[in-house]
Amino acid sequence: MKKIPIYVLALLTTMPITAQQALSLKDCRQLAISHNKTVEMSKESVKAATELKKAAFAQFLPNFSANGTYTWNQKNLSLLSEDKYLPVYATKADGTLNFAGSVNNSWTAVNGNYVPLDASGTPFDPTKNPEKILWKNYALLPKDAMEFDIQNVFAGTIGFTQPIFMGGKIVELYKTAQYAEKLAQANQQSKSTELIMEVDEAYWRIISLENKVKLAKDYRDLLSKMDNNVAIMIEEGIATKADGLKVKVKLNEAEVMLTKAENGLRLSVMALNQLCGISLESDTKLADLNIETKDDAPALIPLNQALENRPEIKALAQMHNISKSQEKIMVSRFLPTVALSGGYLVSNPNVYNGYENEFGGMFSVSVVAHVPIFHFGDKIHTLNAAKIQSKISAMQLDEAKEKIQLQIQQNTYKVAESMKKRSATLKNIEQAQENLKCATDGFEEGVITSTDLLGAQTAWLSAKSEDIDAAIDVKLNITYLQNSTGTLEIPESTNKTTKK
Repeated sequence: MKKIPIYVLALLTTMPITAQQALSLKDCRQLAISHNKTVEMSKESVKAATELKKAAFAQFLPNFSANGTYTWNQKNLSLLSEDKYLPVYATKADGTLNFAGSVNNSWTAVNGNYVPLDASGTPFDPTKNPEKILWKNYALLPKDAMEFDIQNVFAGTIGFTQPIFMGGKIVELYKTAQYAEKLAQANQQSKSTELIMEVDEAYWRIISLENKVKLAKDYRDLLSKMDNNVAIMIEEGIATKADGLKVKVKLNEAEVMLTKAENGLRLSVMALNQLCGISLESDTKLADLNIETKDDAPALIPLNQALENRPEIKALAQMHNISKSQEKIMVSRFLPTVALSGGYLVSNPNVYNGYENEFGGMFSVSVVAHVPIFHFGDKIHTLNAAKIQSKISAMQLDEAKEKIQLQIQQNTYKVAESMKKRSATLKNIEQAQENLKCATDGFEEGVITSTDLLGAQTAWLSAKSEDIDAAIDVKLNITYLQNSTGTLEIPESTNKTTKK
């Protein structure tokens, strides 16, 4: 039970510290970038694209591999179905073959040439009927001697494959990986920019509501003071009860207006807290509550530089580069490919020195070439599809540039218009304040009616409210212009957890 009061005390101790925080626009941007999950995911996507680029570069290098296998066979391998006998030739003194001395056949002269006789005494041609030859000596080839033990077979290889020419495919795959990395970076910038825009809008919405709450309180105080004065005037018989009712109605409207402004402010603060990763219940204070100072228009940059700054253009440019690389990859399918391979093969049994049940191996090096010939137009159609996709990506890039150019012009005009409007509202405030002073003095002297004074107060309220809106419009339009020209400042993520 003692832990609860201690926890509450600790919570109350930290609350004034949170309430005293005065965050600038830069602070809010920094907090939002550091805590937004979408931005963090886009950063992880960049890391993944970088790893894929490194993997693509590895395709230029040789690929080493090792393999091993064991096989058990039920039967051995035999080259003979039964024992065989090989005839043996006798040789002469000079080393030549002595055919007549190697056989038992009788010989006879036929047309002046000696030919052998078969067992029945009939002459025959030994080249056509070798089975009739009666050899004197035979060499025995036993079936067992030609049987090979393959019951347990072990084999292993270790080798490499080095691409020599792949038709430019590996080069374009590596370029595609580079473009994909830049595309992920552009997407990260786009996500960060979108988040910064949300933060800026929420920030200036709070500044607007803070000033409108203050204005509503000032307006309520004016009406409250007038209500007291009218009550005194009614007692003295100078004003009527109708005048008092009119003031009370306006005072009630001012109270309702103040309540709505305070509720809107609280909800807006919670929205900004959510973007910045701060507790929703934190009473966050902002540093730019004073909007009296006028803003200067941002310096414009050349259109080409603005287009280069935009993440959308960067992303579409990389998409176009990827489509061009895909087109070249499709072209590479028409070209031959050449690769170098080599390795070492070991086996048991081995056949490199007779046939032995022991491990033996050898090195080998080879060059492999593959030449595509014909596949019923498959490569032609895929190449045409890649060309069309490349053309589409180029048109998308051109269209985006035209839209961004129009957006820059529109935001430039909006900044100029909002600044002119701000100057006009400042003049209106001066006139409304002078009018309110004259009406107040006249009402106190009895020459101005309560209706005229209420009208002057309403005009003053309207002029002040319009000035607040105009000041916020200037700041937002400047932000929109910076966003359209790609000059919006994006802070680096600190990845630090904010105390809540």
